[in-house]
Amino acid sequence: MNPKVEACYNSTKAQMEKAISHLESELAKIRAGKANPSMLDGIMVDYYGTRTPLSQVANVNTQDSRTLVIQPWDKSTLDLIGKAITEANLGLNPQNDGTLIRINVPPLTEERRKDLAKKARVEAENCKIALRTLRKEANDAVKKLKTNGLPEDEGKEGETKIQVLTDSFVTTCEKHLEVKEKEIMTV
Repeated sequence: MNPKVEACYNSTKAQMEKAISHLESELAKIRAGKANPSMLDGIMVDYYGTRTPLSQVANVNTQDSRTLVIQPWDKSTLDLIGKAITEANLGLNPQNDGTLIRINVPPLTEERRKDLAKKARVEAENCKIALRTLRKEANDAVKKLKTNGLPEDEGKEGETKIQVLTDSFVTTCEKHLEVKEKEIMTV
């Protein structure tokens, strides 16, 4: 393969890997009925007038499959953490016992499971759109190289390899979605 086409291919592959890792992080935020510390990743606590991620003011762990335990490093932030979790509107009810916060994660209703599965499909579709956009940009770059003197057969070979790469990443995206949907729908 031509070095310029290979550079384009490698760049596209790296960007597609980033799209998949973004999908993985977004799917991890969608709760599936089990307590998971990543459920609280987006929580920002008003810590001395500064909006600070929860993970920077407290330890978040799971006690069992239905309970999250939040242990702040500064006991004075207990009420602030509880307020931030309540305001995040995640359907969670923090219980403050004076030293730490416990959150009992309620089991999901069938309707809520369907909503979460729908949200997971939206995230997967966004990933596929990003992958197709990257494919288009890579193919445009190869076409530009062809107009600048790249032999036709090397250009076709590059476009074919980019399509194969895109197909493999779309398959990976669909597998992630399938696993997440199964996880969400399992009672």
